[in-house]
Amino acid sequence: MKYLQAKRYLLLPGLFFGLLFSCTERTESGDSVGETMILPWQGGKKLAVSVTYDDGTVNQFKKAIPIMNDLGMKGTFYINTGEIPGSQYPARFIGRDILEIIKETGQTPTNADNLFERASAIRMVDTEGSVEIHNQAGALYEQGKVREACELIDEAYAKIKAIPNIQLRAPKVLDGERTTWEEIRDYAVQGHEFGVHTISHPRLAVMDEENLLYELVKCREDIERELGPEHTFSAECPFGTEDERVMEYALEEFEALRNRMPEEYLHEVNRWGDFDPAYDRKPYTQWQRGPLSKTTLAQKKEWIDEALTSVNSPWLVLVYHGIDGIGWEAQSSDSIQSYFEYIHDLDDKVWVGTFKEVTQYMRERMAANLTVDVDDNGIRVNLSHDLGDRYDFPLTLQTRVPGHWTSVTILQDGTEQTLPVDGKDGAFYVVYSGVPNRGEIMIVGQ
Repeated sequence: MKYLQAKRYLLLPGLFFGLLFSCTERTESGDSVGETMILPWQGGKKLAVSVTYDDGTVNQFKKAIPIMNDLGMKGTFYINTGEIPGSQYPARFIGRDILEIIKETGQTPTNADNLFERASAIRMVDTEGSVEIHNQAGALYEQGKVREACELIDEAYAKIKAIPNIQLRAPKVLDGERTTWEEIRDYAVQGHEFGVHTISHPRLAVMDEENLLYELVKCREDIERELGPEHTFSAECPFGTEDERVMEYALEEFEALRNRMPEEYLHEVNRWGDFDPAYDRKPYTQWQRGPLSKTTLAQKKEWIDEALTSVNSPWLVLVYHGIDGIGWEAQSSDSIQSYFEYIHDLDDKVWVGTFKEVTQYMRERMAANLTVDVDDNGIRVNLSHDLGDRYDFPLTLQTRVPGHWTSVTILQDGTEQTLPVDGKDGAFYVVYSGVPNRGEIMIVGQ
């Protein structure tokens, strides 16, 4: 190995638009040997894509997973646990006796002070349409129509009073075939992520605190018991809610929410928002799109093509529900296959990662502490963050190396990578993986 001028570079955590750089110093020959950057997405790709599914309908597993497995893609499945055989926690109402609540509605009209209790209870009343009343009240509330939501609840309870022998029962979420925990464990082993979608898919915005938390926390506990803590990282609160009170509770319980990702370096565009490829005021943009039954393959391809023109680092989050006639707004498996094949053919530009993986990568990169030392033995890179043990996803780094190196060996924590040296515009560099907080990364040239 030829002599390398000894030097040390330091990168502290910070927000940068584009790439993260570790140095600006140059050697006497003018080369910035050791200059290291953390690339925006894994593998140096331009676009990150997460394929997510809601509700856990059976064809998501029987039709979509085989397609994804054949293409080497991993998805994220947000599941309702209440109707999975073997789950410990069923849907239930926690609170006063329902007869007491019903009686009180005849004396005190529903208002902002008692709406949450009454809306939580009504979806458990064993009468036709009670779940729909709960859902409609929630939709009205989220539109700011509190008075209309209260009136709807009062009308429903007025009818319930006339029904003898009122009973409570868990609402039915899914029709048809159920997927078992044993089957879900097999899918998890294949690399797919599972996350919280509540026990029974309620409108959380009109639930009181105890019932709201029961739906979120007990769903998570069933998933953790059956699949392990690695599947408790992310959640999706039903109906795509962005209700501020719900978000406050949920963000206290989970590292990541598909509903909201309030990071100062992330621009969010929800499923109903317009994507602006020219937006450059934050390093990352998360753009959600939900394919519906009438969404054409050409339209879905346009989402990929448009995202690839973004000036910052885009993250396209796809939100699927039904497939082949089962579930809400079902897409055909043929359409899914064609679309996923289109994404797969863009592998040089597109990284497909689970919601958890992409979140971890982005947060680790933005929280990175990076130091680089160059001497006769090679280039030593130290990569760390203070995010905690739940963040150990490999980052992709690019380091400038001497022009006479043709290949390098990367050593970290007992692992070894042998990689070629690439050159562009008179600069020579190597692109490699490094895991934060796993000890020194040693780059040795050949």
